[in-house]
Amino acid sequence: MTGAAIEADHVADRALRRRTLTLALLTLTYFFSYMDRQILAILLELIKADLQLSDTQLGLLSGLAFAIFYAGLGIPVARLADRSNRRNIIAVSLAIWSAMTVVCGVAQNFVQLLLARIGVGIGEAGSSPPSHSIIADLYPVEKRASAMAIYTLGVVLGGGFGTLIGSQLAAAYGWRVAIMAIGAPGLLLAIIVRLFVVEPRRGQSEAAQVKDTSAMPTMASAFKDIWRNGAARHLVCGVTLTSLIGYALTAFGLSYLQRSLGFSITQAGLFGLVAALLGTVSGVGGGRLADWSAKRWGMHTQSWMVALLKVVALPFTLLFYLTDQPMVAVTAYGIQILFASSYLGPTFALLQGLAPLRMRAMWAAITLLVINMIGLGLGPTLIGVISDLLVPWAGKQDSLRWALVIMASITPWAIFHYWRAGVLLKRQQGEARQPAVSR
Repeated sequence: MTGAAIEADHVADRALRRRTLTLALLTLTYFFSYMDRQILAILLELIKADLQLSDTQLGLLSGLAFAIFYAGLGIPVARLADRSNRRNIIAVSLAIWSAMTVVCGVAQNFVQLLLARIGVGIGEAGSSPPSHSIIADLYPVEKRASAMAIYTLGVVLGGGFGTLIGSQLAAAYGWRVAIMAIGAPGLLLAIIVRLFVVEPRRGQSEAAQVKDTSAMPTMASAFKDIWRNGAARHLVCGVTLTSLIGYALTAFGLSYLQRSLGFSITQAGLFGLVAALLGTVSGVGGGRLADWSAKRWGMHTQSWMVALLKVVALPFTLLFYLTDQPMVAVTAYGIQILFASSYLGPTFALLQGLAPLRMRAMWAAITLLVINMIGLGLGPTLIGVISDLLVPWAGKQDSLRWALVIMASITPWAIFHYWRAGVLLKRQQGEARQPAVSR
């Protein structure tokens, strides 16, 4: 064995020993990513009053302006991640978006804030694709959904604690101090990620594929592979529609509490924290349930589990937006979070399992491209436009409420795609076992 091979094995062993720390740091990075991305949600009403903005402009700041660059740059970053050091990409990206979040706090008008948000999007493009790839290399398929579920806790925890901290700081010092205080700690975390995360060997969790020396696939071939794989295609459609709804409701949900139900900014912040804690229970529990069901009945049940939980959650989602009673609304929202927030871990785990070894970061980037261009880009923007259009009919007090109801009503479409993905996954599993049976 050559010296280089011995060193490679040593690095691989060290990466495996540190995989829990690596997962924790990647989750914390995702936490800051989502916190910096979603901090505007609790601050929208203050920013609207300070800079004299419309709901459409708020929607652009929350969605399209960020998403175009965040999603568009994800593909070239994934290409880079599939051939170079993923840890370094994540650390540099974290430093960029944290600095640009701080810049948001000094913006004096819509254009300046728009440009700063674009900077945040550019930085965050380098986080998720390489993170997905690293996690897939560190955790075998039977543990991957749980690992992905822990990683995706960054979404609910980042949103929840960002909301709580942002609301308290905004109430005391204004929205500018709040947004700068949220962004600054990420600069320190970037240094920690660079120092303590060990880059794993590609395919480390799947020994049979470690020696894959095939040529680097093109972006076009990765798109074609996802499209040709029916299960992957429906999973991408399901998670995209779910994200369209989720990003839209999250972007304006806290404004709805303040505008239609009379919550103060600090009360809305506490609500956001409770939602994050319930989302954590849902995410971790859903990931473990997905791993258990896959082991007992097959991988396809993970997709069906997501569909079933969304069926249960939908009535409570609609009740949240249709009731005028604050306590009924809070209770309904808490229940729907418990059932509806466990989709990311199983979805990304299934996609990483379906992806060819050397396309993992690319498949993740393509999925995130579609999710974020349609979900993050259009979701909040559509809510803002619909809300402004409904003002003559519903009035300024309730136009946002009905815009949110319209968006939540798209959920059955997403449920169909998760059900269909499960059907096709079950069929693929049967076909994969067939040669062994025939022998």
